[in-house]
Amino acid sequence: MRKAEVADTLRKFKAEILQALGHPTRIAIVEELQHGELSAGQIIERLGIEQANASQHLAVLRARRVVVSRKEGNQVFYSLRHPSFAEVLVLLRQACPGILGESQQLLREIRQEEVREAGQRRARS
Repeated sequence: MRKAEVADTLRKFKAEILQALGHPTRIAIVEELQHGELSAGQIIERLGIEQANASQHLAVLRARRVVVSRKEGNQVFYSLRHPSFAEVLVLLRQACPGILGESQQLLREIRQEEVREAGQRRARS
């Protein structure tokens, strides 16, 4: 495989992981699992979601290799395949204040422009 093909394959793999993390419920599951292994029942209880909903999201996370599962008796336990998945969410959380601050500044500027335009319209009337 050529270097470019390897790089493209790796990008696709990363995109699949990011897609798996692209839902608020799946993010919540990963956040819960960053502290250690939990049973499916514990995840359901902590997040207050339906069993069917949890199963669907856990299946996506398993398929994308974000979580691993093990069965013990009639319970299934989940854990993160690698702690880096939780670290990605921490990094995103750290970026949020800056991004939100920029958005707030943009909104202030838009409002100021709207006030100026309204004043100009009144002055012309």
